[in-house]
Amino acid sequence: MPYDQKKIVEALRAFERGEIVVVMDDDGRENEGDLIVAAVHCTPEKMAFIVRNTSGIVCTPMPREEAKRLN
Repeated sequence: MPYDQKKIVEALRAFERGEIVVVMDDDGRENEGDLIVAAVHCTPEKMAFIVRNTSGIVCTPMPREEAKRLN
């Protein structure tokens, strides 16, 4: 899949503004979109929007030590 640099820059700017961005994967994968927001800009309202408008499964990257601490 070729990357559209303009769209990538637009998405990065949206992240900087605290917007929720839809990121689509490839037709050869699940062919689905994920709602993503920069953690620094995430609010309870934005998280509620994401949960209400998706399957409700929320993923977040974190260091292994933090994941173990949270069990």
